[in-house]
Amino acid sequence: MAGSAGLAVCGQALVVRGGSRFLATTTASSDEDDSLFTYDCSTAEKKSQENKGEDGQPVEKGSDTILASTFSKSGSYFALTDDSKRLILFRTKPWQCLSVRTVVRRCTALTFTASEEKLLVADKSGDVYSFSVLEPNECGKLELGHLSMLLDVAVSPDDRYILTADRDEKIRVSWALAPHNIESFCLGHTEFVSRIFVVPDHPELLLSSSGDCTLRLWDYRRGQELHCCHLTSLQEPAGPWSDKRFAASRIAYWSRDSWVALLCDRVPVVYIFQLEAPGRQLVYKQQLSFQHSVWDVAFEESRGLWVLQDCREAPLVLCRPVGGQWQPVPEDSAVRTVCTQLRGHWAMLEGAASVDEGFSSLYKATFDNVTTYLKKKEERLQQQLRKKRHKNPPPGPNGQTKKVKAGEASWSGSS
Repeated sequence: MAGSAGLAVCGQALVVRGGSRFLATTTASSDEDDSLFTYDCSTAEKKSQENKGEDGQPVEKGSDTILASTFSKSGSYFALTDDSKRLILFRTKPWQCLSVRTVVRRCTALTFTASEEKLLVADKSGDVYSFSVLEPNECGKLELGHLSMLLDVAVSPDDRYILTADRDEKIRVSWALAPHNIESFCLGHTEFVSRIFVVPDHPELLLSSSGDCTLRLWDYRRGQELHCCHLTSLQEPAGPWSDKRFAASRIAYWSRDSWVALLCDRVPVVYIFQLEAPGRQLVYKQQLSFQHSVWDVAFEESRGLWVLQDCREAPLVLCRPVGGQWQPVPEDSAVRTVCTQLRGHWAMLEGAASVDEGFSSLYKATFDNVTTYLKKKEERLQQQLRKKRHKNPPPGPNGQTKKVKAGEASWSGSS
C-alpha cells in the first residue's frame, strides 16, 4: 500500500522512492551523473497551519513519507503526495519543483488527466480533488466523493470518465465534466478494490484487483464483468504464502503483445498474464519468483519489466520474454549504472518493508456472535429445565407424585 518503496517509469525516466525521498535517473546507457536528480520532502516548504482537530486538540504532524507518486502520460510532469498533506509537482525536462500545495487529507492515490491539464488526488475520506497543472499554485477543487476510503483513481484515455475504487468493494465510473453523474458501477468484488487500470490501447477495458484475491477484466462503461481470474488457483499448494490473504499492489501493462504484470502485497511473486482483447479475457502465462521481497514493478516500453526488490547488491532487475517465457536478463551498462546509483542512496530504501502495513488492515472484520448466542441459549434452557424439575419432581413407583412436607414423616411414624 501507499508508503512503501515505489517505482515509476515513463519513457527512459525512472524514479525510485522510499521514505521521504526519491531518486530520478535515466535508463539510457550513460555513466554521466548529471542525469541523477534527488529530492527530500523533509526539506519542502511547510506552510503554517493550525494543527488542531475539531475538538481543539493538537493533531499529530506528518512524517514526510511519500504516500503516492506518478508520471504524466508524456513524462513531462511528475507529482507526489506525502504524509504531511502536501502535493508536490515537478517538471521533468529538466527536473524542477514547480509547486508545493496543501491537500485537505492524507492521499492514497493520484493521476494526471490525459490532457495533462489537471491532477486528480484521492484521499482516505473518500474524496477526489482536482489541481491545475498549468496553474501550479491554484488550490484544489472537490470533484466527487465516496462514503468510504478511496484506494485508487484513474481516468479514461479520452478524459471523459473518472474511475474510483474504494474499500467497500465498489468501482464507480463518473462523468469527468459532471462527476455527480454516474455512468456505471463495476460490482463483483467481495473485498476492498486495491488497484484499477484502464488499458491504454483498449480504452473500453478496465483491469481491477482486490483483497478477494482476484484479477478482473471489465467493460467499465457498461459495468459488465468480462473475465475473472482467481489468483489462489495459480499458487503452488506447498508455497510459503499459500494460506495467506493478499491483494495486488501494482497492475502494470506492456502494450507490446498486451502483457500484464501483477504484483501482490507481501508475496515475492509477479504474475504474468496476456490480455486477449478480441476474446475479452486474460490468459495466465507464468510466475516470476524472487528470493527477496519485491517492492514494485513497472514496464519500460523499449526494454521490458523493471523489478524493484529488497536487495542492496541488485536492487533493480530487468526481465524480458525469451522464447515466450519471462526471465531476468544479464545486466547491461544501463542496469549497472542505475543499480550503482541506488546503492549510493540505499538509506532511503532501508526499512521500507517494515514501515509499510500493506492492505492487512483493510480486510473485513468477522465476528462469530452466533456461537456465543447459541451457547448462552443452551445454558438458559438448561437452567429453566432444572427449575421445572425442582418444582415438579418425577412420579413415584405407584405412578403418583408424592409431595413430602416437612414433619410429615415423623407424624406418620408415631401412629
